[in-house]
Amino acid sequence: MSFAYFRDVLPSGLRVVTVEAPHLHTAVVAAYVRVGSRHETPKTNGVSHFLEHLFFRGSEDYPDTVQMNAAVEEVGGNLNGVTTRDHGYYYTPLHPDHLEVGLRILGDMLTRPRLVDLEVERQVILEEMLDEVDERGRDIDLDNVSKMLLFKGNPLSLKIAGTKESVGGIKQAQVEEHFARFYRASNMVVAAAGKVSRAQVLELAERTFRGLPLGGEPPLEEPPPHGLRKGPLFHHILHSEAQTELRMSFPTVPEQHPDFVSLQLLRRVLDDGLSSRLPFQVVERRGLAYSVHASLETYHDVGLFEVDVASAPEKLTQVGEEILRVLGELCETGPSEEELRRAKRRNRIFLDFAQDSPAELASWFGATELFRIPESFSSRAEAADAKSVGELVRVAREYLCLKNLVVTAVGPKRGISALKTALEKSTALPPG
Repeated sequence: MSFAYFRDVLPSGLRVVTVEAPHLHTAVVAAYVRVGSRHETPKTNGVSHFLEHLFFRGSEDYPDTVQMNAAVEEVGGNLNGVTTRDHGYYYTPLHPDHLEVGLRILGDMLTRPRLVDLEVERQVILEEMLDEVDERGRDIDLDNVSKMLLFKGNPLSLKIAGTKESVGGIKQAQVEEHFARFYRASNMVVAAAGKVSRAQVLELAERTFRGLPLGGEPPLEEPPPHGLRKGPLFHHILHSEAQTELRMSFPTVPEQHPDFVSLQLLRRVLDDGLSSRLPFQVVERRGLAYSVHASLETYHDVGLFEVDVASAPEKLTQVGEEILRVLGELCETGPSEEELRRAKRRNRIFLDFAQDSPAELASWFGATELFRIPESFSSRAEAADAKSVGELVRVAREYLCLKNLVVTAVGPKRGISALKTALEKSTALPPG
């Protein structure tokens, strides 16, 4: 193994993850916090993302964004923040000789933020959100629309950025309360990966994050609704564009579930280069779309297997039928032995690639630490290598079935009725 992984817990309860990779010439420092849109209400929706923006408005030692970013950039860095549905993270790559600079700035912005310029940042966020709606203010973002359908009535259905109404109503006191509630030692993980040392990282983390309030339990999370498998379900959002965006979603399992590795291999069989099944059949052989993608999205308590494509309305039915046919074949006979061997080999290759990336190392061990003890790269590779064609057939039939199918489309009306009828009459997938 070309790196050494360490997990430590400071007296404050802050978890510190260090991944020593002395052969590298770069480093990444990151801070992960277990809070996102699933920890909000419809009234406060968007406050986690709002708070992320405000952190970059300055802290006690770096009172404005220019000073904060200039200090990071001077050591080869690029300060970033991301909010998701179940967590947020802040990170920067940097030269290993300047680890202290990165952790000092992250620590100051996340423990002593000024939280100023609320109205200015509100306008920035409202502008950012325009990409997700049409001129009438209706949601047209495929990811948002599909999550609203899949998780209806559950906080996982809330938009990460919030709505125009919720963001417009967020007050200073709500931002401060959200910060005080979630940005606490036991609800965060600090990680450093690359050409770093455990001793240095521990000393710096304890010093630069000393302002974190003690304690803080993981936030209460309403589990996804029972009966997520409510397909076949079809939903269309009318939007005047040249193409229709289409997503087929299948609720599955979280990453720690024994079936997850099989789902990863199935995903590779379907979409892992132009020679894999979906790109070859839909794009290369039939010319029905420019691209098609299969992906896995996971939370700690649920997962989603998704296929995304965009096509001209007149080809929409053909596209939908062909995707179902390809999925159905996989459920019927599974991958060939050669396809499975290729998927396993590429799985190992990309796990090896990840070990040369400080960002991947920090995410694998640091982000996972928010929810569970992370597994090793070797154990993930060995779990995949142990899977058989028969096991993948079982998993495909259990999850990629008609009862699980939720279809979301955003685009013109043309072609939608025919697509819906074709999906309803399709016998390609097992009923489930």
